[in-house]
Formats: sequence, structure tokens, C-alpha cells
Amino acid sequence: MRVDRRVFLLTAASAAACSWKRERSSLTRAAQYLWAQQAADGGFHSATYGLLRSGRSLTPFVIGALLRVPDATVPAPAGAVDRAIAFIRRHTSVDGAVGVTGGNADYPNYATALAVDALVAAQRRSWTADIAPMVAQLRAQQFSEANGWTPEHTAYGGWGMGGAIRRPPDAGHVDLSMTRFVLEALRASGVDGSDPAMTRARVFLERSQNHDGGFFFSPVMPALNKAGQSAEGFVSYGTTTADGVLALRASGVPDSDDRIARGIAWLDRNHQPDGVPGFDEGESPQASWRTGLRFYYAAAIARVRPQQRVRLPEQADDGSFRNANGRVKEDDPLIATTFAIQMITRAGS
Repeated sequence: MRVDRRVFLLTAASAAACSWKRERSSLTRAAQYLWAQQAADGGFHSATYGLLRSGRSLTPFVIGALLRVPDATVPAPAGAVDRAIAFIRRHTSVDGAVGVTGGNADYPNYATALAVDALVAAQRRSWTADIAPMVAQLRAQQFSEANGWTPEHTAYGGWGMGGAIRRPPDAGHVDLSMTRFVLEALRASGVDGSDPAMTRARVFLERSQNHDGGFFFSPVMPALNKAGQSAEGFVSYGTTTADGVLALRASGVPDSDDRIARGIAWLDRNHQPDGVPGFDEGESPQASWRTGLRFYYAAAIARVRPQQRVRLPEQADDGSFRNANGRVKEDDPLIATTFAIQMITRAGS
């Protein structure tokens, strides 16, 4: 049957418009839900996980996503952004680390990187002064020559959890996800690809990429690689491969570069709309990661390959999202809903 091209284009345009209306409605409800969770102290506090109850890492994570919701869709409540920024400032140590004050450490490098991202997005009058010690702290946390690390060390160029500076031979926890978030924060602050921190980071990123183009989580700690090992080494999977591409971009590598092209090709070959590619769908120990990371993957793949569609669990009546699989805390609606907002608002960024 012959289909008239004009009819086809009109039908496609109508379908795209309907899809956008659904996404905008979903975004509106999700943003309204998150704003309603802001506490009187300006922070966003988990009611699901004790470690995240302090709000030190969750607050910059949530407010960074909400700041990218267009005012025409959901305007921020009066004073809400400034209260969140004040909360972040109160929980920043004198040396620029977020997430280390007031008790147990709350993912300091994540929290500090997310705080930089949020403050840059908010563009309040003192933002450059606010982020300066945070950027200095992130620079100090890199596994670099300043801390005794050389290119011969597997951890060289990457970032770990944060806290006390680590020196050889004890690298502790080092992974691609934290490295990506720090690199994006440095890039947002104005650090360019020729900076030594970026040059060092690319050494770590290259160590984390497989011959098939995909990436794995950590060359330093084998047990952290969620998809396991094969005869060739650590198995590539979707979240880490998206992280690898985004980290390379943040470090100044252009999309025309073979490292990024191979990563994108891996994602195109293996993409799954309802879970993270790279994991078995059966009963293996790794299988639960496939759905446990689905919101993180949705947010990341939307930026790397926005044309790849994803299916998330149904949005709740209150506007929130939740993952029934709590393997990586996505059963917390503050986390899942924030990732859902990132998926909708940051596609292609």
C-alpha cells in the first residue's frame, strides 16, 4: 500500500506532539512532587534511607534537576531555590567539601560535584565565589601526582568517594560514575579539556573502556564491576558505557573521536528500553542490576542517545516515580523522580 508522504509527515508530527504533551504532563507532576518534598531547612531529605536523611548529597542532586525544569512548566516556589542554596552552603566544609559535615560522610565527591552543578545552574550573585573552594576540593581529590599517584597506578586520573586524601598503595573505592560526575562539575565550572586534571582523567577513562567499545565500572576494584567478568576481562554494560561517553565529553573529547564513537556504537547495538543492557535477564547474580539501575540508565542514555526510547515504571498519582527494585536505592522516590526529570529535561544536553 502506498502512503502519501504528506499524510505520513502529518501523522508523525501529530504523534510527536502527543508524546511531548505526555512528557510535559509527566514532568509537571514530577516537579510539583519534588518541590513539595522540600523541608523547612531548604534541604531534601530521604525518608527511605538513613544515610541520605541528612540531605547533604540529595539536595544538590534534586535542586540541580529542578533548576532545569522550564518556568513555563513548573515555576519554583517563592524562595525555594535560595533556601536550597543556603542549605548547600551550610553543609560545605571550610575546604570546599559537601557531605562531610555533621556526622557520617554522605558521598562527598558526588555531593560536591552535584553542588557545583546546581550553583552554576542557579547563577546567584555569589556563585563563582561559592564554587571556587568546591572546585579546588575536587581537584585535590583526584588520584594525581600531587597525592603520589603516577600513570602506572590503575587509579591514576580517577576519583573515589572523597573524604581523607588517599595515597599509594591504598586507592580505596574508585569508579567511573564518580569520575564522570566530577568531570562534569569541573567542565561546568569552566575547566577546559587542556587542563591537566582532564588529561589525567582521560588515562583512567581509557583504562575503563573495553575493546568492544563499552565501559566497565572500575579497573581498580574488580568486585565493583556489576556485570562480572569474561575471558576478555570485565563485561561492558549500559550505565557505565553511558557514563564513559559523558565523562569523555566532559573531559573535552569530541564526538568524532573513536573512543566516543565506539561507546555510542555499543549502546546502539545493545540498548534495551526497559532495563540496563549488559546483564542477563535470567536468575544469575547479576540479573537484578538490569532493572535496579533503570532510572540511572534512563537519565544517562537520554543525554547520550536521545533518540533511544526508554520505558519507566508507571508514575504514581502523587507525581512520583519509584523503582520496585531497590538494589541501588531507586525505590526512594526522591532519587527515581529526580532521574525521571533528568531524562525528560536533559535529553541531548
